[in-house]
Amino acid sequence: MRAQLKYVPTTYNGCMSTVNTLLNVREAAEARKSIRKYSDAVIPESDLREILRIAGLAPSPWNIQPWRVIVVRDHDEKQKLMGAAYGQPQVGAASAVFVIYSDMKEALATADEFIHPGYPEDQRPKVKQSILDNFAKMGDEATERWGYAESNIFLGFLLLAAQSMGYSTSAMLGFDPEQVRALYNLPANATFPALVAVGVGAEEGFPHHRHAVDRFVKFI
Repeated sequence: MRAQLKYVPTTYNGCMSTVNTLLNVREAAEARKSIRKYSDAVIPESDLREILRIAGLAPSPWNIQPWRVIVVRDHDEKQKLMGAAYGQPQVGAASAVFVIYSDMKEALATADEFIHPGYPEDQRPKVKQSILDNFAKMGDEATERWGYAESNIFLGFLLLAAQSMGYSTSAMLGFDPEQVRALYNLPANATFPALVAVGVGAEEGFPHHRHAVDRFVKFI
C-alpha cells in the first residue's frame, strides 16, 4: 500500500519548513512523481540547502564528489533557463530549478578538499597523486563520463531528499546543454545529468506504472 504523507512540525537549520513533511526513504520513493504544475509557494533557502546537504551524502568513489549545482530562483533567470529547456513550463513555474552539472577538472584540481582527513598526513600526497594518475590514464573523455555517472547518483539522492521534505520535483533531460553552458559561463568539460524543478506541487501527477521486480531482476 502506498505510504501516506505525514505532517509533523519540522525545523531545518533553525528555520521552520514551509511544508513540514518528513518521509523516510521508502515513503519518499513511493510518494515521488514527476510534477509539472506548481503553486506560487516559495521554498525557504534553508530548505533548499537541506535538500542539497542530504543529496551531497551520495556515495562517490575516492570521495571526489564531482557534482555542482546552480540554484535558479529569480523569475527572469528562470525564464531564460526555460528558453534553454525548450519552453518546459515547470522551469518557470517551480519555486527553484537545480542546474546539476559535473566538473571533473575543477574537482581534481581541488583534490585536497576531498581527500579524507582520516588518512595520515604523510600518506595524503601519495593518495592524491594516485587518484590524479588514475584519471590521467583514463583521458579527458572517459573522465568526464565518470563524473557524469557519479553525478547521476547525486541526482537520485536529491529527488528523494526533496520528496522526503514534502516538495515535488521534475527531473528534465529536455534542454540544450550548450545554451545552459552559455547562460552560466560553464566550462566546455562540464556535463549535465539533469535540470530539476522543485516546488510545492499543484497537481497529483500520474500514478506509478512500474515493472514488477521479476521483470527486471534475475536472482542467481
